[in-house]
Amino acid sequence: MPSVVPSRNDSYVLNQIIISPSDTDYLDQLIPSIKEYSVGNRTSQLLQSLSNFAGDKEAEIETICNTNHQEFVSSVNQLLRIREGTVSLTSEILDLNQSIQASTERLAEQKKALVESRSHRQNIDETSHAIQDCLEVLRLANQVHDLLAKKNHYAALRALDELQNVHLKGVTNYKIADMIQRSVPATQKAIAEAVMSDLNTWLYRIREMSQYLGEIALYHTDLRKTRQKQRAEKMPYLGQVKLNSAIELVSDEHEEYDLLQNEELQVDFTPLFECLHIHQSLGHMNKFRVEYANTRRRQKELLVPASITLVDEDGASLHNLLEEMAGFAIVERSTMKRAPDLRSPVDVDELWDSMCQIAVTLISKALPEVDNAESLLKIKNLIALFMQTMDSWGFSVGIFDGLLLTLFKQYAELLKKRFSDDFQEIVSTDDYMPMPIQSLEELDKVLNVSWYNLEKPREEQVFPCVLPFSQMYPLCCIDIRNFLNQFYFFANDDFSHPNIIDETLKDALDELLSSKVCDTLVERLASQYLGQIVQILINLEHFELACHELENLLAAARSQNSSSGFVILKATEKFRSNKKAAEKRIFEVVNSKIDDLIETAEYDWMSTIPPTEPSNYMQTLTRFLSNIMNSTLLGLPTEIKELIYFDALSHAANMILALPLAADVKRINSNGVLALAKDVEYLYHFVDSLGVPILRENLDELHQTVQLMQADNTDEFYDISTRNKKYGRVDAINGPVLLEKVVRAVQSPVKADKFATLSSRFGKKS
Repeated sequence: MPSVVPSRNDSYVLNQIIISPSDTDYLDQLIPSIKEYSVGNRTSQLLQSLSNFAGDKEAEIETICNTNHQEFVSSVNQLLRIREGTVSLTSEILDLNQSIQASTERLAEQKKALVESRSHRQNIDETSHAIQDCLEVLRLANQVHDLLAKKNHYAALRALDELQNVHLKGVTNYKIADMIQRSVPATQKAIAEAVMSDLNTWLYRIREMSQYLGEIALYHTDLRKTRQKQRAEKMPYLGQVKLNSAIELVSDEHEEYDLLQNEELQVDFTPLFECLHIHQSLGHMNKFRVEYANTRRRQKELLVPASITLVDEDGASLHNLLEEMAGFAIVERSTMKRAPDLRSPVDVDELWDSMCQIAVTLISKALPEVDNAESLLKIKNLIALFMQTMDSWGFSVGIFDGLLLTLFKQYAELLKKRFSDDFQEIVSTDDYMPMPIQSLEELDKVLNVSWYNLEKPREEQVFPCVLPFSQMYPLCCIDIRNFLNQFYFFANDDFSHPNIIDETLKDALDELLSSKVCDTLVERLASQYLGQIVQILINLEHFELACHELENLLAAARSQNSSSGFVILKATEKFRSNKKAAEKRIFEVVNSKIDDLIETAEYDWMSTIPPTEPSNYMQTLTRFLSNIMNSTLLGLPTEIKELIYFDALSHAANMILALPLAADVKRINSNGVLALAKDVEYLYHFVDSLGVPILRENLDELHQTVQLMQADNTDEFYDISTRNKKYGRVDAINGPVLLEKVVRAVQSPVKADKFATLSSRFGKKS
């Protein structure tokens, strides 16, 4: 059988089969070759190639065996065994070939089926992808609603934006994209409504906590005031530093306190910021700004009550109003700082001004029911604290400054009324007696409250002692000091009108001292009791001194910005002028008593018996003058006492002189003249005993007149030169009248003619 030359490819296959390192690799190389040759119906060629290869190898073996027989024999044996294997393998190959052919047919059928199914699978894949994209869109749509249900509004808006701008673009060919696209505005509206609902809830909570926020704000402002006072006590130059000034703020830096975020209260602005951001994202900022402003305006209207009362316990009504306003305004200012696009300064100030107008109106309407100055002072302090708190947040409080002026006017009127009643009661219930002091402690108490200087050091005082003024004076001084203190309680560093307080205080004090003290004392001068009138005069003297001290005190307490540096009280001059009225009234009472005593004189002008002692009325008169000098008038200044004595003695001398000049006295004998002379002499010695030489001058006329009536040579009175020397104080009319009444033993015609001539001459002169 001719040898078939294997092709290049056949040689390559045979070489790969031969060089296979193992049986497994051998089969691995053989099976693909069998498949390849079976497909092209070249199996016989493969077998022929294998047979040729085997023959060639056998020839090589035979050649080798011829050279080495023994080796050849063994090789033949091996070759036989190989051949057996080869035959067996050939059989297996044939079986495998048949199996492969059958498999190839099935594979062809499957491939045909695969080709047919690939087109279906592609459609299915495309449908699956579309479904997955739509499911993703639906998932995101559901996620938006889930986030909305969980109140993750901003996340829901972001998911909706991602859905609309990213995922919907991949499914634009499907109806679901159109459906979801149409639902986007509704979903955006739902998100906006949900976030607005949360914001309204937040606003409601803010409104509920506004009062507490305001309460905390006022409390910490009060703490700042306390700390500032403590610093001023340690460093006096800080006493002029006001709250909210730069120095005060720097000094209080270590006490910084976050009013909106603290242990007591936390105000979370997250809902507002979320709502603001969502509306900005939706492009609804203008609408949201208007809606938010309307909501806050309605809350402001709900915050302010229809009316308040200022006389409730602890001032709860006013506290609530001011705390609500403070909390509301602080939230507004904080919102403006955190979200300037939402709340402008104009919006916040407009709401604030509106609240202030309403609050001032409510307080003004409720003011008339307040009839207690202490209550007004508490109201003022609360309003001032509120003003300082709001000033620290940059709010204008000028309208409340005007309200403080109204409060002050009513406060001043209430103080005037109360102290007017007190002064009236003190003056009307006084005993008008010098004030007794039992101990040094009592004296110190009086000296501490009164404007009075002791004549000698307090350590040298002997107790019990008596002060010149009555009890009303120190009591009035206490009330005056309380009145001043009450006024200046109003005029602390939170009241910006010190000049008004200074002038109002001056006028009110002037009115109280003038009408309730001075006028009342002057009314009581109508009393007939000399001791009371004297005491009124002494009290007037001390009140005048107190007024001088008050003028200095008021001038020192005046504001540095005051236009005048000195104060003049009208009451000072009124007390001074009414001292003259009191002195005049003392003269009247003393003279009236003198008149009463002298009216009791019972002279027997034609007595036949010479007198042996002074008349009873004269003794009583001198005792009276002595008693008032040593008791009733003792507390008066020396010059006033001397003046009263001078006037009393002058009046007494005139009244005594009028006794013999009375029209019903026709004749006076020597015993009558002697009785009058004895009384005059007794009075003269009494005046000498007083040790005041000037008082003797009041009795000169009376004394010389009596001497004239006793004179033996009455012609000397008609001689001008002699009369001026001996009877210069005798009245030129009264002298001749008395000489005519005096009965003498013998009266010459010449003397009678001279008397008639002088009488006519003096009468014409008079």
